[in-house]
Amino acid sequence: MQSRVDRQLRALALAKACAACGARVRTIGHLTGLPPREALRLLFPDRLAVPRGRSPDSPEWYHGANLLHRAEASIVVALYRRLRDADFPAGEALVGAYRHYVGICQPPHRISFDRAFDLAAHTDGLWLTDTRSFSLVTCPTCHSEFLAAFGSVARSNDHCPFCKLVQRYGTDPRVQGAFPVQPLATPSAEQLGMLVLLQRSFGSSTGQAGTSSASESQP
Repeated sequence: MQSRVDRQLRALALAKACAACGARVRTIGHLTGLPPREALRLLFPDRLAVPRGRSPDSPEWYHGANLLHRAEASIVVALYRRLRDADFPAGEALVGAYRHYVGICQPPHRISFDRAFDLAAHTDGLWLTDTRSFSLVTCPTCHSEFLAAFGSVARSNDHCPFCKLVQRYGTDPRVQGAFPVQPLATPSAEQLGMLVLLQRSFGSSTGQAGTSSASESQP
């Protein structure tokens, strides 16, 4: 069992990580239990740096969002669910998933931390609501996971944002900019040397096999 001090230190560490991801004070409070005034005092000594604006609301937003927003939202929640399935606590899973999302997707990132929090809350029925509005479903065509209305079953790829991204990739500059083709890494001298050795070894063994087969075929 964690002591009270351990729980407070863990809450503060999580609050700091959330603030670094751009979380609003309200979101930090939901995730950590810190009162708003305490969060402001500890995390935002410069009041001008406090994130402002209306908190996102996802259930209706997602279904009307454009393709790139739906794809990135699905990426965030899929990463979050993998960490939750690995028994990470919800708050830590959300921070880890968001950091990973920022690392793999091209800026500008279309999903804010507060939006990711709202999506996760309405997927698991946590923090903000007891009702689950979303499910992660697997596309039967590309096998990617994407967000859909809770209880949905993907019987085709009609609603898969990733299949639609692939279909539009050749003609849509926005899609190309959001998901650029990554250049192949230049092999090192050591890797090239190993490749040459493997080719020589393979050629030698093939030649020996061919000679052996030829000799066996002779009367």
